[in-house]
Amino acid sequence: MSIRVRFAPSPTGPLHMGGVRTALYNYLFAKKHGGKFLLRIEDTDQKRYVKGAEQYIMDALRWCGLQWDEGPDKGGPYAPYRQSERKELYHKHALRLIENGHAYYAFDTPEEIECMRKKLEQEYKGNPQYDCKSRMQMNNSLTLTEEEVQKKISTGVPYVIRIKTPAGEEVVVNDIIRGEVRVSSDLLDDKVLFKSDGLPTYHLANIVDDHLMKITHVIRGEEWLPSAPLHVLLYHFLGWEDVMPQFAHLPLLLKPDGKGKLSKRDGDRMGFPVFPLEWKDPESGELSMGYRESGYFPEAFINLLAMLGWNPGTEQELFSMDELIRAFSLERAGKAGARFDPEKAKWFNHQYIQKKPLEDIVKAYSVLLNEKGIQISLEKTTQIVALVRERVNFVHEIWEQTAFFFSAPDAYDQKFAKKKWKEDTPALMSELAAGLKELPSFDHGQIESFLQNFMEKQDVGAGKIMPGLRLALVGAGSGPDVKAIMEILGQEEVVQRIEKAVEQLS
Repeated sequence: MSIRVRFAPSPTGPLHMGGVRTALYNYLFAKKHGGKFLLRIEDTDQKRYVKGAEQYIMDALRWCGLQWDEGPDKGGPYAPYRQSERKELYHKHALRLIENGHAYYAFDTPEEIECMRKKLEQEYKGNPQYDCKSRMQMNNSLTLTEEEVQKKISTGVPYVIRIKTPAGEEVVVNDIIRGEVRVSSDLLDDKVLFKSDGLPTYHLANIVDDHLMKITHVIRGEEWLPSAPLHVLLYHFLGWEDVMPQFAHLPLLLKPDGKGKLSKRDGDRMGFPVFPLEWKDPESGELSMGYRESGYFPEAFINLLAMLGWNPGTEQELFSMDELIRAFSLERAGKAGARFDPEKAKWFNHQYIQKKPLEDIVKAYSVLLNEKGIQISLEKTTQIVALVRERVNFVHEIWEQTAFFFSAPDAYDQKFAKKKWKEDTPALMSELAAGLKELPSFDHGQIESFLQNFMEKQDVGAGKIMPGLRLALVGAGSGPDVKAIMEILGQEEVVQRIEKAVEQLS
């Protein structure tokens, strides 16, 4: 059997990181088994359609390295891959369900449906829904004559097509992650399959498309688990039960406190992104943070998502895409929700800053320097990045750690100065600067040797010299190795900074 899976988002807004994880698991499963990964745009809900969302979805997946084999922009043997371009297919299958007695026309107005629900609530007769118990009191083709039905249709009375859920049956859903799930059909409502606007609902469209596109495994979020019994019924009603795909419903992504599903509001409130790329709302103009713009590497983002709801059965946490493909299995996906930890997300990015070739980090940092109008040699940029990359989680934090390399301090940490800049410090710093001026070369070895000799000559320890020297060079009491800073700054700049500090702090 040739494995075929699909990621089928709706273009109703930006792609949530939970959606990216669903796409990732589909991608990994397909590649692990030498199969195909499809992208299908489920745009039948025109009321919720958001301009630019489809392009955003594709841009986000590409940034993540999740390239599809078939899709709206690539075509494929089962094109088109936008549901809005496949309307006639769905209508044909909806009519087939009516002919087979598994669906019916419903002409009820919203007011009539609301009245039915209120009546059921007052009578305490189970769920107040349109189902096998209530449908025979409603305005539909089960209660009307065929002549009345045809008259309503021919005169343009709005209608929907609903599934005719059987009464008193047990529906079995076999799920790779959750095992066997059994649901009584009496608990299910007669869902709308075809809307009055001439478009199908998700329930009909995804079943028809999955069958026609020969999808073998439906891997999707836990929120679709309550709909799975309905989908199983549709496969049976359409005569496709022998080729029904296998289901796998993934655990939810939870808030950092583990209480409830992770949402955009959680990110806004706590200051972390929940979308892969920055999103600008086309109506309000509101900007939402993206992982890319926040400084995350796509590899780190994918790695952290992979570990939210799946584990390899080992202690390994860092995986390349190829390693994920080799290790991945749906059987090792969890049932319980996966708690998202923003600090762990930063940890993943920190690991990738350490793992990536130094020249890659230098290249990324050079872009940032160019944006700031700073022109320095590749050699010096490489020295600076190598000095601090173990101290940062993001490339942009390198600037925060190294801005002092590009301009001398205009101000000094007063709290640190009060503690470390003593009465005799100016004299010691002046002598230190004078000695540094005379050094024939200014490499790390020469600097280290000079400082050692200077402290022995003055009969003082490093605690007497190094804090004041750091303050003069950096303007603060923290930072990378002082001798490395001196070598990168160069002899003339170091002397000038020490002299300036003596003048301003004395």
